[in-house]
Amino acid sequence: MNEKPILLGVNGNGRMNGKLNGHHHSHNGSDHTSDIGDMHVATSIDTPLRKDAFDLSDEEKVAIIEEKFREILTTLGMDLTDDSLMGTPHRVAKMYVKEIFYGLNPDNKPKISVFDNKFKYKEMLVEKEIQVQSFCEHHFLPIVGRAHVGYVSNGVVIGLSKINRIVDYFARRPQVQERLTVQIANELKKALQTEDIAVVIDAKHMCVSCRGIQDDHSSTVTAEYSGKFNDRATREEFLKYIRL
Repeated sequence: MNEKPILLGVNGNGRMNGKLNGHHHSHNGSDHTSDIGDMHVATSIDTPLRKDAFDLSDEEKVAIIEEKFREILTTLGMDLTDDSLMGTPHRVAKMYVKEIFYGLNPDNKPKISVFDNKFKYKEMLVEKEIQVQSFCEHHFLPIVGRAHVGYVSNGVVIGLSKINRIVDYFARRPQVQERLTVQIANELKKALQTEDIAVVIDAKHMCVSCRGIQDDHSSTVTAEYSGKFNDRATREEFLKYIRL
């Protein structure tokens, strides 16, 4: 394959500048947006949200999405008077707001408590095989996989279930896997007051298996290492624990 790799850089506003296959693309026009979506490129470290994202209540959002999804099904030719389909628009709207994308709302962010490392445990702690259920923001199809998290205590420790909750919170929003990996790592750094964090995600993307190339065998692995995990021996120890 002779294609040049995708190069991503972060500008002063925390947004990534895309250089696709060696060519800069303008931020206007369908070609640019098609490239971004088809190549699954993230455009920002933070989840893109409008300033008025939470002006509406959850109930108001459900009502609006229900009506819009009703229009989608009608446009597709579905008969919404059928008993099986009649409640689908409401079910989908409620699922979007309350379940699949609950991680968009900062009010739902898990409360994180840390504790003094009274046992003086100085070795690596690894929580592996954490379930990841997310949605690709380019095609709104599921991303399903596992996250593996490691850290070395800097004086405090975190409850194991809280790591799972952090992963789930950031996964439950339209995502790009690279961004999700970094967001989890950054949140753990803040909570644990340490740079010694490792996050690896191995996931399958339904937008790869259900459309386009329709490859249902491949998976995507992303990693974020910082602090002691930038040391080769420490990183290899972590990878040995998670067996990747």
